[in-house]
Amino acid sequence: MKAPPWKWFIEYTHPTQAHMHGISKFIYSGRTKYQDVEILEVDFYGRCLILDGKIQSALSDEYIYHETLIHPAMLLQENPGKVLVLGGGEGAVLREILKHPGVEKLVMVDIDREVVELCARYLPEWNDGAYEDPRVQLVFGDAREYVKNSAETWDVVVMDLTEPVDDGPSYLMFTREFFQLLKGKISPGGVLALQAGSFNPRLLECHSAVYNTMGLSFETVRSYYTFIPSFDATWGFIVASQSKDPLSLGAEKVDALIKGRGIQNLRHYDGEAHGGMFALPKDIRVLRDKEKRIIEDNNPLTTF
Repeated sequence: MKAPPWKWFIEYTHPTQAHMHGISKFIYSGRTKYQDVEILEVDFYGRCLILDGKIQSALSDEYIYHETLIHPAMLLQENPGKVLVLGGGEGAVLREILKHPGVEKLVMVDIDREVVELCARYLPEWNDGAYEDPRVQLVFGDAREYVKNSAETWDVVVMDLTEPVDDGPSYLMFTREFFQLLKGKISPGGVLALQAGSFNPRLLECHSAVYNTMGLSFETVRSYYTFIPSFDATWGFIVASQSKDPLSLGAEKVDALIKGRGIQNLRHYDGEAHGGMFALPKDIRVLRDKEKRIIEDNNPLTTF
């Protein structure tokens, strides 16, 4: 069999495991102050944003990730008027949040202006005009410092950040100290949602440690998940609140809320999908609950 005429992007998920993607076009490659950035077109998933060697989102399936991250939390909050996004450089998080008509103020804080500008230039489908919405305010800087210094409280907070490994730019956003700080910036009845790493049973340390750490600050903490084809992985998310529980939203309630808010063009998330996302397999529940690590400012998470 003749080898295909591809140059390959290789994404390592473990020192002994990697995924290979045939590259059809090189768009951009460079380094910002904070991370390596590549924008490539791969044959199977289309244009991709890659940070520090890992695919963050791909044109063909980014909607799966972003609908999963955003809508359970937004529907759980009856009046999501003020929303804070930490990270979210591609702008797709903003796009999904703005589908909810009650949003009055939406602030996105991202430390890496260059990544946001590159995404706006090369990945315009992701934000779909969200950067120009008058309700949106972009802040470039350290998100932890922004939260610390802001006197505002928020109805929904979304963290769309890279995983909290010890050598990455985001680990101080997943510590016990930060979640305690963030708790005081969320309004009564408010909701926090974030991505929380792979649901692969061999790679569950990150998700489990984040889950444990959040549990020190929030009364209700729920893991949920979905499969992301371009990650070639089942991916974990977490939603937390002092008074709301996503398990209280049955399929009919979710569908009624979507219809009542006039939300259209959801391709992945609905009432039936919601129930599946929060129904964790037994092996994941057991492994998650065995993990006892807490992430702290002076005790970062070290995996492989």
